[in-house]
Amino acid sequence: MGIKAALPRYELYLYRVVLVGALIWAGSWILEASSESVNRKAFKESVKPGWHYFGRKMDVADFEWMMWFSTFRNHILFALAGHVIFAKIFTLIAPKHRSLIFGVYGGLAVLVTMGWTFMALVLSHCIILYSVALVKSKWLSFAAGLATLASIKLEPYNSWQESLVTGSFDLQDILFYGGCGFSIMRCMSFALENCEKKDGNYTFCDLLKYNFYLPFFFFGPIMTFDKYHVQANNTQLTRKEREMWNITTKALLHLGGILVVDVFFHYLYILTIPTDLKLVSKLSDWCLAGLAYSNLVYDWVKAAMMFGVINTVSTLDHLDPPQPPKCITKLYVFAETHFDRGINDWLCKYVYDFIGGDHDKIFKELLATICTFAITTLWLGPCQLVYIWSFFNCFGLNFELWVAKFFSLPPFSTIEGAMGEAMSRRIRGVFNAANFWAIVLYNVLALNSLEFAKLVGRRLIFKGFPLSTLSVLLVTYCGVQVVKESERQQALLEEPEPVKPEDGGKEKAE
Repeated sequence: MGIKAALPRYELYLYRVVLVGALIWAGSWILEASSESVNRKAFKESVKPGWHYFGRKMDVADFEWMMWFSTFRNHILFALAGHVIFAKIFTLIAPKHRSLIFGVYGGLAVLVTMGWTFMALVLSHCIILYSVALVKSKWLSFAAGLATLASIKLEPYNSWQESLVTGSFDLQDILFYGGCGFSIMRCMSFALENCEKKDGNYTFCDLLKYNFYLPFFFFGPIMTFDKYHVQANNTQLTRKEREMWNITTKALLHLGGILVVDVFFHYLYILTIPTDLKLVSKLSDWCLAGLAYSNLVYDWVKAAMMFGVINTVSTLDHLDPPQPPKCITKLYVFAETHFDRGINDWLCKYVYDFIGGDHDKIFKELLATICTFAITTLWLGPCQLVYIWSFFNCFGLNFELWVAKFFSLPPFSTIEGAMGEAMSRRIRGVFNAANFWAIVLYNVLALNSLEFAKLVGRRLIFKGFPLSTLSVLLVTYCGVQVVKESERQQALLEEPEPVKPEDGGKEKAE
Protein backbone atom coordinates (compact mmCIF):
# COMPACT_ATOMS: atom_id res chain seq x y z
CA MET A 1 0.00 0.00 0.00
CA GLY A 2 1.29 3.50 -0.71
CA ILE A 3 3.41 3.09 -3.87
CA LYS A 4 0.59 4.46 -6.05
CA ALA A 5 -0.55 7.03 -3.51
CA ALA A 6 -0.13 10.54 -4.91
CA LEU A 7 0.56 13.55 -2.72
CA PRO A 8 -0.53 17.11 -3.55
CA ARG A 9 1.87 18.95 -5.85
CA TYR A 10 2.42 21.83 -3.44
CA GLU A 11 3.41 19.34 -0.73
CA LEU A 12 5.99 17.66 -2.97
CA TYR A 13 7.28 21.08 -4.05
CA LEU A 14 7.74 22.00 -0.38
CA TYR A 15 9.62 18.76 0.25
CA ARG A 16 12.00 19.51 -2.62
CA VAL A 17 12.64 23.06 -1.41
CA VAL A 18 13.41 21.87 2.13
CA LEU A 19 15.68 19.10 0.85
CA VAL A 20 17.70 21.32 -1.49
CA GLY A 21 18.00 24.04 1.15
CA ALA A 22 19.23 21.57 3.76
CA LEU A 23 21.82 20.07 1.41
CA ILE A 24 23.17 23.54 0.57
CA TRP A 25 23.21 24.44 4.28
CA ALA A 26 25.12 21.28 5.26
CA GLY A 27 27.48 21.71 2.29
CA SER A 28 28.31 25.25 3.39
CA TRP A 29 29.34 23.95 6.82
CA ILE A 30 31.61 21.32 5.24
CA LEU A 31 33.10 23.94 2.89
CA GLU A 32 33.84 26.23 5.84
CA ALA A 33 35.43 23.42 7.85
CA SER A 34 37.53 22.37 4.83
CA SER A 35 38.76 25.90 4.12
CA GLU A 36 39.64 26.69 7.74
CA SER A 37 41.43 23.38 8.38
CA VAL A 38 43.41 22.95 5.16
CA ASN A 39 46.75 23.53 6.92
CA ARG A 40 46.11 21.31 9.93
CA LYS A 41 48.91 18.89 10.74
CA ALA A 42 46.49 15.95 10.59
CA PHE A 43 45.70 16.85 6.96
CA LYS A 44 49.31 16.78 5.79
CA GLU A 45 49.25 13.25 4.35
CA SER A 46 45.82 13.31 2.71
CA VAL A 47 45.43 16.90 1.47
CA LYS A 48 47.88 17.56 -1.35
CA PRO A 49 48.33 20.30 -3.98
CA GLY A 50 45.57 20.00 -6.57
CA TRP A 51 44.97 21.45 -10.01
CA HIS A 52 47.08 24.61 -10.20
CA TYR A 53 44.34 26.75 -11.79
CA PHE A 54 42.10 26.19 -8.74
CA GLY A 55 44.75 27.43 -6.35
CA ARG A 56 43.54 25.01 -3.66
CA LYS A 57 44.71 21.77 -2.16
CA MET A 58 42.84 18.55 -2.94
CA ASP A 59 41.55 15.67 -0.78
CA VAL A 60 43.51 12.57 -1.89
CA ALA A 61 42.60 10.32 1.06
CA ASP A 62 40.97 7.63 -1.07
CA PHE A 63 43.75 5.53 -2.56
CA GLU A 64 41.33 3.58 -4.75
CA TRP A 65 39.99 6.71 -6.45
CA MET A 66 43.46 8.14 -6.98
CA MET A 67 44.69 4.80 -8.32
CA TRP A 68 41.92 4.58 -10.90
CA PHE A 69 41.71 8.17 -12.05
CA SER A 70 45.15 9.63 -11.36
CA THR A 71 48.14 7.52 -10.33
CA PHE A 72 47.59 4.43 -12.51
CA ARG A 73 45.03 5.90 -14.88
CA ASN A 74 47.21 5.52 -17.97
CA HIS A 75 48.09 1.89 -17.17
CA ILE A 76 44.43 0.94 -16.71
CA LEU A 77 43.37 2.79 -19.86
CA PHE A 78 46.16 1.13 -21.84
CA ALA A 79 45.11 -2.36 -20.73
CA LEU A 80 41.39 -1.74 -21.38
CA ALA A 81 42.03 -0.02 -24.73
CA GLY A 82 44.18 -2.97 -25.80
CA HIS A 83 41.36 -5.32 -24.86
CA VAL A 84 38.81 -3.30 -26.87
CA ILE A 85 41.00 -3.21 -30.00
CA PHE A 86 42.09 -6.84 -29.70
CA ALA A 87 38.54 -8.06 -29.03
CA LYS A 88 37.02 -6.00 -31.86
CA ILE A 89 39.49 -7.26 -34.49
CA PHE A 90 39.05 -10.93 -33.60
CA THR A 91 35.29 -10.59 -33.13
CA LEU A 92 35.08 -9.49 -36.76
CA ILE A 93 37.47 -12.24 -37.92
CA ALA A 94 36.19 -15.15 -35.81
CA PRO A 95 32.95 -14.31 -33.94
CA LYS A 96 32.44 -17.95 -32.94
CA HIS A 97 35.69 -17.90 -30.95
CA ARG A 98 35.44 -14.46 -29.38
CA SER A 99 35.06 -15.83 -25.83
CA LEU A 100 38.33 -17.71 -26.36
CA ILE A 101 39.99 -14.50 -27.59
CA PHE A 102 38.76 -12.66 -24.50
CA GLY A 103 40.28 -15.33 -22.27
CA VAL A 104 43.61 -15.49 -24.13
CA TYR A 105 44.10 -11.71 -24.05
CA GLY A 106 43.10 -11.54 -20.39
CA GLY A 107 45.39 -14.41 -19.43
CA LEU A 108 48.36 -12.83 -21.23
CA ALA A 109 47.66 -9.44 -19.62
CA VAL A 110 47.52 -11.02 -16.15
CA LEU A 111 50.71 -12.98 -16.83
CA VAL A 112 52.62 -9.90 -17.99
CA THR A 113 51.32 -7.76 -15.13
CA MET A 114 51.64 -10.16 -12.19
CA GLY A 115 54.12 -12.84 -13.30
CA TRP A 116 54.01 -16.59 -13.66
CA THR A 117 53.77 -17.36 -9.91
CA PHE A 118 50.51 -15.42 -9.58
CA MET A 119 49.18 -17.09 -12.72
CA ALA A 120 50.09 -20.49 -11.30
CA LEU A 121 48.33 -19.66 -8.05
CA VAL A 122 45.12 -18.57 -9.83
CA LEU A 123 45.23 -21.68 -12.05
CA SER A 124 45.64 -23.89 -8.97
CA HIS A 125 42.45 -22.35 -7.53
CA CYS A 126 40.69 -23.00 -10.85
CA ILE A 127 41.87 -26.63 -10.99
CA ILE A 128 40.78 -27.35 -7.41
CA LEU A 129 37.31 -25.87 -7.83
CA TYR A 130 36.83 -27.40 -11.29
CA SER A 131 37.65 -30.84 -9.87
CA VAL A 132 35.06 -30.33 -7.12
CA ALA A 133 32.52 -29.07 -9.69
CA LEU A 134 32.67 -32.44 -11.48
CA VAL A 135 31.16 -34.10 -8.39
CA LYS A 136 28.03 -31.95 -8.93
CA SER A 137 27.39 -31.32 -5.25
CA LYS A 138 26.37 -27.77 -4.34
CA TRP A 139 27.34 -28.09 -0.70
CA LEU A 140 30.74 -29.54 -1.58
CA SER A 141 31.28 -26.79 -4.14
CA PHE A 142 30.40 -24.17 -1.54
CA ALA A 143 32.66 -25.74 1.08
CA ALA A 144 35.61 -25.95 -1.31
CA GLY A 145 35.04 -22.43 -2.59
CA LEU A 146 34.78 -20.89 0.87
CA ALA A 147 37.85 -22.80 2.04
CA THR A 148 39.80 -21.49 -0.95
CA LEU A 149 38.54 -17.95 -0.29
CA ALA A 150 39.54 -18.28 3.37
CA SER A 151 43.06 -19.23 2.27
CA ILE A 152 43.62 -15.72 0.89
CA LYS A 153 41.74 -13.92 3.68
CA LEU A 154 43.02 -15.58 6.85
CA GLU A 155 46.47 -15.83 8.40
CA PRO A 156 48.90 -17.50 7.94
CA TYR A 157 47.71 -18.81 4.58
CA ASN A 158 47.22 -15.41 2.92
CA SER A 159 50.69 -14.17 3.85
CA TRP A 160 52.25 -17.34 2.49
CA GLN A 161 50.41 -17.07 -0.82
CA GLU A 162 51.09 -13.35 -1.11
CA SER A 163 54.82 -13.95 -0.55
CA LEU A 164 54.86 -16.10 -3.69
CA VAL A 165 53.99 -13.13 -5.90
CA THR A 166 55.75 -10.17 -4.32
CA GLY A 167 56.67 -7.48 -6.80
CA SER A 168 58.14 -4.03 -7.01
CA PHE A 169 55.18 -1.82 -7.92
CA ASP A 170 52.57 -0.24 -5.64
CA LEU A 171 49.53 -2.06 -7.01
CA GLN A 172 50.91 -5.56 -6.51
CA ASP A 173 49.11 -6.37 -3.26
CA ILE A 174 45.80 -4.82 -4.42
CA LEU A 175 45.88 -6.73 -7.69
CA PHE A 176 46.80 -9.89 -5.79
CA TYR A 177 43.81 -9.81 -3.43
CA GLY A 178 41.44 -8.43 -6.06
CA GLY A 179 42.49 -10.94 -8.70
CA CYS A 180 42.45 -13.96 -6.39
CA GLY A 181 39.24 -12.98 -4.61
CA PHE A 182 37.16 -12.33 -7.72
CA SER A 183 38.66 -15.38 -9.41
CA ILE A 184 37.54 -17.66 -6.57
CA MET A 185 34.03 -16.19 -6.59
CA ARG A 186 33.79 -16.76 -10.34
CA CYS A 187 35.03 -20.34 -9.92
CA MET A 188 32.35 -20.92 -7.29
CA SER A 189 29.72 -19.58 -9.69
CA PHE A 190 31.02 -21.95 -12.36
CA ALA A 191 30.92 -24.91 -9.97
CA LEU A 192 27.38 -24.14 -8.79
CA GLU A 193 26.11 -23.67 -12.35
CA ASN A 194 27.77 -26.95 -13.35
CA CYS A 195 25.73 -28.64 -10.62
CA GLU A 196 22.59 -27.37 -12.38
CA LYS A 197 23.69 -28.70 -15.80
CA LYS A 198 21.72 -31.86 -16.47
CA ASP A 199 23.71 -33.28 -19.37
CA GLY A 200 27.46 -33.64 -18.87
CA ASN A 201 29.76 -30.93 -17.56
CA TYR A 202 31.14 -27.61 -18.69
CA THR A 203 34.77 -27.86 -19.77
CA PHE A 204 37.83 -26.52 -18.00
CA CYS A 205 38.34 -24.27 -21.01
CA ASP A 206 34.89 -22.76 -20.35
CA LEU A 207 36.04 -21.90 -16.84
CA LEU A 208 39.29 -20.29 -18.03
CA LYS A 209 37.53 -18.24 -20.71
CA TYR A 210 35.08 -16.99 -18.10
CA ASN A 211 37.62 -16.33 -15.38
CA PHE A 212 40.23 -14.47 -17.44
CA TYR A 213 37.93 -11.91 -19.06
CA LEU A 214 40.21 -8.93 -18.36
CA PRO A 215 37.73 -6.08 -17.65
CA PHE A 216 36.22 -8.10 -14.77
CA PHE A 217 39.35 -9.90 -13.58
CA PHE A 218 40.96 -7.61 -10.97
CA PHE A 219 38.19 -5.27 -9.85
CA GLY A 220 34.91 -6.90 -10.84
CA PRO A 221 32.01 -6.70 -11.10
CA ILE A 222 31.17 -10.37 -10.88
CA MET A 223 28.95 -11.67 -13.64
CA THR A 224 27.59 -15.14 -12.86
CA PHE A 225 28.76 -17.92 -15.16
CA ASP A 226 25.35 -18.74 -16.62
CA LYS A 227 24.89 -15.19 -17.92
CA TYR A 228 28.46 -14.75 -19.15
CA HIS A 229 28.57 -18.13 -20.91
CA VAL A 230 25.41 -17.42 -22.91
CA GLN A 231 26.34 -13.84 -23.81
CA ALA A 232 30.02 -14.42 -24.62
CA ASN A 233 29.19 -17.35 -26.89
CA ASN A 234 26.40 -15.56 -28.72
CA THR A 235 27.35 -15.26 -32.40
CA GLN A 236 24.35 -13.11 -33.39
CA LEU A 237 26.10 -9.84 -32.65
CA THR A 238 23.70 -7.04 -33.40
CA ARG A 239 23.22 -3.62 -31.86
CA LYS A 240 19.92 -2.14 -30.81
CA GLU A 241 18.84 1.15 -32.30
CA ARG A 242 20.94 4.02 -30.91
CA GLU A 243 22.90 1.59 -28.71
CA MET A 244 26.30 3.01 -29.71
CA TRP A 245 24.96 6.50 -29.07
CA ASN A 246 23.87 5.42 -25.58
CA ILE A 247 27.26 3.80 -24.88
CA THR A 248 29.06 6.97 -25.98
CA THR A 249 26.74 9.15 -23.91
CA LYS A 250 27.29 7.04 -20.79
CA ALA A 251 31.06 7.12 -21.32
CA LEU A 252 30.97 10.94 -21.53
CA LEU A 253 28.76 11.11 -18.43
CA HIS A 254 31.26 8.97 -16.54
CA LEU A 255 34.09 11.24 -17.65
CA GLY A 256 32.07 14.27 -16.54
CA GLY A 257 31.31 12.60 -13.20
CA ILE A 258 34.99 11.90 -12.59
CA LEU A 259 35.88 15.54 -13.29
CA VAL A 260 33.07 16.80 -11.03
CA VAL A 261 34.25 14.61 -8.13
CA ASP A 262 37.83 15.86 -8.57
CA VAL A 263 36.58 19.46 -8.51
CA PHE A 264 34.57 18.78 -5.34
CA PHE A 265 37.66 17.30 -3.69
CA HIS A 266 39.30 20.74 -3.98
CA TYR A 267 36.58 22.32 -1.85
CA LEU A 268 35.00 19.61 0.31
CA TYR A 269 37.43 17.41 2.27
CA ILE A 270 34.75 14.87 3.11
CA LEU A 271 37.21 11.96 3.37
CA THR A 272 39.96 13.62 5.40
CA ILE A 273 37.87 15.52 7.96
CA PRO A 274 36.35 12.35 9.57
CA THR A 275 39.86 11.04 10.27
CA ASP A 276 40.60 14.02 12.55
CA LEU A 277 38.34 13.34 15.53
CA LYS A 278 39.53 16.46 17.39
CA LEU A 279 38.26 18.59 14.53
CA VAL A 280 35.10 16.51 14.09
CA SER A 281 34.13 16.97 17.75
CA LYS A 282 34.08 20.76 17.22
CA LEU A 283 31.85 20.70 14.15
CA SER A 284 28.13 21.44 14.15
CA ASP A 285 25.52 18.70 14.11
CA TRP A 286 24.51 19.67 10.57
CA CYS A 287 28.10 19.41 9.40
CA LEU A 288 28.43 15.93 10.93
CA ALA A 289 25.19 14.77 9.33
CA GLY A 290 26.37 16.16 5.99
CA LEU A 291 29.74 14.41 6.32
CA ALA A 292 28.17 11.04 7.12
CA TYR A 293 25.69 11.33 4.25
CA SER A 294 28.24 12.65 1.74
CA ASN A 295 30.65 9.80 2.49
CA LEU A 296 28.03 7.24 1.50
CA VAL A 297 27.07 9.26 -1.56
CA TYR A 298 30.73 9.46 -2.56
CA ASP A 299 31.18 5.71 -2.16
CA TRP A 300 28.21 5.17 -4.47
CA VAL A 301 29.61 7.67 -6.99
CA LYS A 302 32.99 5.92 -6.89
CA ALA A 303 31.40 2.53 -7.51
CA ALA A 304 29.25 3.99 -10.29
CA MET A 305 32.27 5.56 -12.01
CA MET A 306 34.60 2.55 -11.64
CA PHE A 307 32.02 -0.01 -12.70
CA GLY A 308 30.78 2.42 -15.33
CA VAL A 309 34.18 2.44 -17.04
CA ILE A 310 34.36 -1.36 -16.94
CA ASN A 311 30.75 -1.76 -18.04
CA THR A 312 31.36 0.51 -21.03
CA VAL A 313 34.12 -1.82 -22.21
CA SER A 314 32.08 -4.98 -21.59
CA THR A 315 29.05 -3.46 -23.37
CA LEU A 316 31.25 -2.91 -26.41
CA ASP A 317 31.90 -6.66 -26.19
CA HIS A 318 28.12 -7.27 -26.51
CA LEU A 319 27.76 -8.22 -22.83
CA ASP A 320 25.11 -7.06 -20.39
CA PRO A 321 27.15 -6.54 -17.18
CA PRO A 322 25.79 -5.90 -13.66
CA GLN A 323 24.71 -2.29 -13.37
CA PRO A 324 26.13 0.20 -10.84
CA PRO A 325 24.54 0.09 -7.38
CA LYS A 326 21.41 2.02 -6.48
CA CYS A 327 22.10 5.55 -5.28
CA ILE A 328 22.30 5.81 -1.48
CA THR A 329 19.86 8.74 -1.60
CA LYS A 330 17.19 6.34 -2.89
CA LEU A 331 17.82 3.72 -0.20
CA TYR A 332 15.44 3.76 2.73
CA VAL A 333 15.17 -0.03 3.25
CA PHE A 334 17.97 -2.46 4.09
CA ALA A 335 16.68 -4.99 1.56
CA GLU A 336 17.92 -2.79 -1.31
CA THR A 337 21.20 -1.66 0.28
CA HIS A 338 24.35 -2.71 -1.56
CA PHE A 339 27.47 -1.05 -2.95
CA ASP A 340 28.48 -3.70 -5.49
CA ARG A 341 25.63 -5.05 -7.59
CA GLY A 342 27.77 -7.90 -8.94
CA ILE A 343 28.53 -9.30 -5.47
CA ASN A 344 24.94 -8.58 -4.44
CA ASP A 345 23.54 -10.53 -7.41
CA TRP A 346 25.95 -13.41 -6.68
CA LEU A 347 24.95 -13.60 -3.01
CA CYS A 348 21.23 -13.30 -3.80
CA LYS A 349 21.32 -16.03 -6.45
CA TYR A 350 23.38 -18.61 -4.59
CA VAL A 351 22.73 -17.85 -0.90
CA TYR A 352 20.08 -15.30 0.09
CA ASP A 353 17.27 -16.26 -2.30
CA PHE A 354 18.26 -19.95 -2.29
CA ILE A 355 17.81 -20.19 1.48
CA GLY A 356 15.27 -17.44 2.12
CA GLY A 357 12.82 -18.32 -0.65
CA ASP A 358 10.14 -15.62 -0.82
CA HIS A 359 11.66 -13.90 2.29
CA ASP A 360 8.32 -14.03 4.09
CA LYS A 361 9.22 -16.48 6.84
CA ILE A 362 11.00 -15.03 9.88
CA PHE A 363 13.29 -17.97 10.67
CA LYS A 364 14.17 -18.71 7.05
CA GLU A 365 14.98 -15.03 6.53
CA LEU A 366 17.14 -15.02 9.66
CA LEU A 367 19.07 -18.08 8.44
CA ALA A 368 19.41 -16.61 4.94
CA THR A 369 20.76 -13.28 6.20
CA ILE A 370 23.18 -14.90 8.66
CA CYS A 371 24.62 -17.12 5.92
CA THR A 372 24.77 -14.19 3.46
CA PHE A 373 26.61 -11.89 5.84
CA ALA A 374 28.89 -14.69 7.02
CA ILE A 375 30.10 -15.13 3.43
CA THR A 376 30.26 -11.34 2.99
CA THR A 377 32.43 -11.11 6.11
CA LEU A 378 34.81 -13.67 4.69
CA TRP A 379 34.84 -11.85 1.33
CA LEU A 380 35.68 -8.50 2.93
CA GLY A 381 38.28 -10.01 5.25
CA PRO A 382 37.37 -10.91 8.85
CA CYS A 383 38.22 -8.20 11.38
CA GLN A 384 36.47 -6.39 14.21
CA LEU A 385 35.12 -3.60 12.00
CA VAL A 386 33.70 -6.04 9.45
CA TYR A 387 32.11 -8.12 12.22
CA ILE A 388 30.34 -5.03 13.59
CA TRP A 389 29.26 -3.92 10.08
CA SER A 390 27.90 -7.37 9.25
CA PHE A 391 26.04 -7.71 12.55
CA PHE A 392 24.23 -4.39 12.31
CA ASN A 393 23.31 -4.77 8.64
CA CYS A 394 22.11 -8.33 9.26
CA PHE A 395 20.05 -7.07 12.21
CA GLY A 396 18.64 -4.18 10.14
CA LEU A 397 17.52 -6.50 7.36
CA ASN A 398 15.72 -8.82 9.81
CA PHE A 399 14.30 -6.00 11.91
CA GLU A 400 12.55 -4.63 8.81
CA LEU A 401 10.77 -7.95 8.34
CA TRP A 402 9.85 -8.17 12.04
CA VAL A 403 8.36 -4.67 11.99
CA ALA A 404 6.49 -5.36 8.74
CA LYS A 405 5.07 -8.59 10.20
CA PHE A 406 4.07 -6.85 13.42
CA PHE A 407 2.23 -3.98 11.72
CA SER A 408 0.50 -6.36 9.31
CA LEU A 409 -1.45 -7.76 12.28
CA PRO A 410 -4.74 -6.32 13.55
CA PRO A 411 -5.46 -3.68 14.71
CA PHE A 412 -2.64 -1.96 12.79
CA SER A 413 -3.59 -3.44 9.41
CA THR A 414 -7.22 -2.46 10.01
CA ILE A 415 -6.27 1.12 10.89
CA GLU A 416 -4.05 1.44 7.81
CA GLY A 417 -6.79 0.03 5.60
CA ALA A 418 -9.23 2.60 6.93
CA MET A 419 -6.97 5.59 6.30
CA GLY A 420 -6.25 7.01 2.86
CA GLU A 421 -3.30 5.86 0.79
CA ALA A 422 -1.69 9.29 0.96
CA MET A 423 -1.77 9.28 4.77
CA SER A 424 -0.38 5.73 4.80
CA ARG A 425 2.48 6.91 2.61
CA ARG A 426 3.21 9.80 4.99
CA ILE A 427 3.30 7.54 8.04
CA ARG A 428 5.51 5.00 6.30
CA GLY A 429 7.77 7.87 5.28
CA VAL A 430 8.44 8.69 8.96
CA PHE A 431 9.66 5.13 9.60
CA ASN A 432 11.64 5.14 6.34
CA ALA A 433 13.42 8.36 7.40
CA ALA A 434 14.59 6.75 10.65
CA ASN A 435 15.58 3.64 8.71
CA PHE A 436 17.63 5.75 6.29
CA TRP A 437 19.82 7.04 9.09
CA ALA A 438 20.23 3.54 10.47
CA ILE A 439 21.57 2.56 7.03
CA VAL A 440 23.91 5.58 7.02
CA LEU A 441 25.30 4.93 10.52
CA TYR A 442 25.64 1.16 9.99
CA ASN A 443 27.64 1.69 6.79
CA VAL A 444 29.66 4.83 7.50
CA LEU A 445 31.57 2.91 10.18
CA ALA A 446 33.00 0.69 7.45
CA LEU A 447 33.78 3.61 5.12
CA ASN A 448 35.42 5.81 7.78
CA SER A 449 35.85 4.46 11.29
CA LEU A 450 33.85 3.11 14.19
CA GLU A 451 34.81 6.16 16.28
CA PHE A 452 33.42 8.57 13.67
CA ALA A 453 30.16 6.60 13.39
CA LYS A 454 29.77 6.56 17.20
CA LEU A 455 30.43 10.30 17.41
CA VAL A 456 27.83 11.06 14.70
CA GLY A 457 25.31 8.76 16.39
CA ARG A 458 25.79 10.36 19.81
CA ARG A 459 25.50 13.89 18.43
CA LEU A 460 22.42 13.28 16.29
CA ILE A 461 20.52 10.97 18.64
CA PHE A 462 21.44 12.08 22.17
CA LYS A 463 23.29 15.40 22.45
CA GLY A 464 21.41 16.99 19.57
CA PHE A 465 17.97 15.93 20.78
CA PRO A 466 15.42 17.30 20.15
CA LEU A 467 16.37 20.13 17.76
CA SER A 468 19.10 18.47 15.63
CA THR A 469 17.49 15.03 15.76
CA LEU A 470 14.06 16.15 14.63
CA SER A 471 15.33 18.65 12.04
CA VAL A 472 17.58 16.04 10.41
CA LEU A 473 14.71 13.52 10.42
CA LEU A 474 12.41 16.14 8.90
CA VAL A 475 14.81 16.78 6.04
CA THR A 476 15.28 13.04 5.56
CA TYR A 477 11.50 12.58 5.53
CA CYS A 478 11.27 15.16 2.74
CA GLY A 479 13.95 13.28 0.80
CA VAL A 480 12.16 9.96 1.26
CA GLN A 481 8.90 11.41 -0.06
CA VAL A 482 10.68 12.85 -3.10
CA VAL A 483 12.18 9.41 -3.79
CA LYS A 484 8.82 7.70 -3.27
CA GLU A 485 7.25 10.09 -5.77
CA SER A 486 9.93 9.21 -8.31
CA GLU A 487 9.27 5.50 -7.71
CA ARG A 488 5.50 6.07 -8.04
CA GLN A 489 5.88 7.78 -11.39
CA GLN A 490 8.27 5.08 -12.62
CA ALA A 491 5.80 2.37 -11.57
CA LEU A 492 3.02 4.11 -13.48
CA LEU A 493 5.20 4.27 -16.60
CA GLU A 494 6.01 0.56 -16.36
CA GLU A 495 2.41 -0.42 -15.71
CA PRO A 496 0.87 -2.11 -18.77
CA GLU A 497 -1.85 -0.15 -20.49
CA PRO A 498 -5.37 -1.54 -19.98
CA VAL A 499 -6.67 -3.52 -22.91
CA LYS A 500 -9.33 -1.54 -24.72
CA PRO A 501 -12.57 -3.44 -25.49
CA GLU A 502 -13.00 -4.22 -29.15
CA ASP A 503 -15.59 -2.26 -31.11
CA GLY A 504 -17.52 -5.42 -31.75
CA GLY A 505 -19.99 -4.98 -28.93
CA LYS A 506 -22.73 -3.52 -31.04
CA GLU A 507 -22.24 -6.05 -33.81
CA LYS A 508 -22.41 -8.82 -31.26
CA ALA A 509 -25.60 -7.40 -29.78
CA GLU A 510 -27.14 -7.03 -33.19
